Amino acid sequence: MRDLKNITGKKRWLRFPFSSRRKATSVQAYKRLIESKREKNRLKLVLPILAVLLATYPLANLLISARNAASSVNAVAPAKTVRTEPVKELNEWQSFQVAAEALPMARYSSSRLVSRLNNGGVVIYGINRDVQERVRKVMVDYRVPYGVFVAIEPKTGRILAMASHSSLDPQWEKRSYYDIYPMASLFKIVTAAAALEQKKVSPETVIAFGGKLTSENPHYWCRPGRRPQQMDLTTAMGKSANPIFGRLAGELVGRDCMVSSAERFGFNQLLFPGTALPPSKAQLPQNTTELMLMGAGLCHEVKISPIHAAAVMAGLANGGVMMMPVLAEEITGRDGKPLFTEKPQMVRQVVTPEIARQLGKMMSSTVSSGTSRKVFHDRRGRAKLSDVSIAAKTGSINGTSPEGHYTWFAAYAPMNDPQIALAALVINQGKWKIKASYLGEQALEAFFK
Repeated sequence: MRDLKNITGKKRWLRFPFSSRRKATSVQAYKRLIESKREKNRLKLVLPILAVLLATYPLANLLISARNAASSVNAVAPAKTVRTEPVKELNEWQSFQVAAEALPMARYSSSRLVSRLNNGGVVIYGINRDVQERVRKVMVDYRVPYGVFVAIEPKTGRILAMASHSSLDPQWEKRSYYDIYPMASLFKIVTAAAALEQKKVSPETVIAFGGKLTSENPHYWCRPGRRPQQMDLTTAMGKSANPIFGRLAGELVGRDCMVSSAERFGFNQLLFPGTALPPSKAQLPQNTTELMLMGAGLCHEVKISPIHAAAVMAGLANGGVMMMPVLAEEITGRDGKPLFTEKPQMVRQVVTPEIARQLGKMMSSTVSSGTSRKVFHDRRGRAKLSDVSIAAKTGSINGTSPEGHYTWFAAYAPMNDPQIALAALVINQGKWKIKASYLGEQALEAFFK
């Protein structure tokens, strides 16, 4: 672009019709009006082209408008609320995708949640209405910035509830179930499983440590100090003691066994192909410090989706067998013929039944005397769900996508015959009103009322 100074500084002579330099005789003026032969030929070429352009303008305008409309449709977010009816039988993964896309349009018919597809097909869900409506109401009433909840029936993989809410970004709700977030102290379950597999510890093993239970600096964990502190693994799980699980990972489990245990739980691989679920991540530790932070649940690059977290808890509740999450109980075509019928399908064995039992014992202390005791007891110390035994784990960490303080609550109950497993995530910013553990308690209360 030319400089403004150069443009304004250039001298321009004003020309007036009465100027002596522009004075011309009438004959000369007449000659200028006479078209030259060359100009006539040029007009013969240009005028037909202009006529064609003017004639085709309405059609061209219509095509441009159609193109813009098509572009706007293609720019819509991947999460769709309406889907064309499938025309052939669906497998477990395809049915999950169809049901997930139709879920925002679902409505209750009697006690069943139903969504109708474009061409007359129907998706019937196995959603538990009491749990679904309770958790949704809690998130809306407390105006949580970001909240997501998933509940699964352990023996079948049937999804009993899938709800989300954001008071800041409603578009986040559509992808909240599938995005991966820092797992925080939920990863202590994987650390404990790896240690128990080596048969060098048990839920009763006592371990000495240094620093506070919430310490995030491995430098202090291996130095008990003048007043040695020690705690058994069951109590440590309930209180989410960072130093103990950091030492387990760094001094007992080791990097290779830790990574192997994470992979058995489904990290770093496409666990549910055909669905919108991306792989959960467990970054490879580069040194002992990173390994200890990972084992304590303090690594921000260990990430999991809410559906995967719920599937992990359901797997532990099911004797270590993870089942395929099933969102649709049945999908029928326009003619009423079934295109999909729920059939429980095993995904993998994450741990042995014995280790699953030991992990359950360790996690039982979370509600009875650990990080969730307050929310599961009234002001007089009486248990709110006294007849239900609960295995649970909490987690908390700061995150950036979205920005805020992340709190997790994962659980299953009752421990002797698990009927429900769940994962709740609440992301708060600034002042907060509830954590994920409250959302989990409300869900269990609705389920067992």
